Amino acid sequence: MGRRYDPERRQRIIDAAIAVVGERGIGALSHRAVAAEADVPLGSTTYHFATLDDLLVAALEQVNTECLADVERMERDAPPGMPLADQMAWLMEQMLTGDRKRLELEYELYLVGLRRASVRPIAASFLDRMAALLERRTGDPDVARAVNALFDGMLLQILLTGRAFDREEARAAFARVTG
Repeated sequence: MGRRYDPERRQRIIDAAIAVVGERGIGALSHRAVAAEADVPLGSTTYHFATLDDLLVAALEQVNTECLADVERMERDAPPGMPLADQMAWLMEQMLTGDRKRLELEYELYLVGLRRASVRPIAASFLDRMAALLERRTGDPDVARAVNALFDGMLLQILLTGRAFDREEARAAFARVTG
C-alpha cells in the first residue's frame, strides 16, 4: 500500500503540539503525545520535526503569529482617539477576559525560551514585532519596548497570582511609562 497523500499533516501536528501543551503543560510534550493527539503515526511527527525543539519552534511561531494578529485586531477595534495608556489597559482587559487558557498557553510557550536556546530567537522576534507595532503609536522605540515590558510583566503577575485585574491601576502605570 502506498503512502497516503496528506498535505495538512504537518499543520495538524503543530496544532496537536499546541493542544498538548495547552491541556497538559510543556512537560507533557513528546512526539508520542503529539502523534496521538494529531491521530498520525509516530514516524510522521519525527519526519516533519526531527526534534522536540523543532516542534516547539513551529508551535511558538504559530502562536506568536496568532497573538500578533489578535493584538492588531484589538488595536483596530479600540475606540478612535483613545490615548495609548487607556488602549493598553483596555487591550490587557480584553486578553484577560477572553480565552484565558490560550493566554496561559502563549506565555508558557514564550517562557520555554528560558531553558531552550532554540526557542529564544522566536521569542525575540515576537518582542521585536510587538515593539514595532507599539512604536507606530509612541514614535519612540525605547518607550515602545518599555510599554511592551510593562504589559508582559503585568499580565504575567496577574496570571501567576490570580490577582484581579484593575483597569485604572493598569492605565495609570501605562500613563507613567508613556508620559
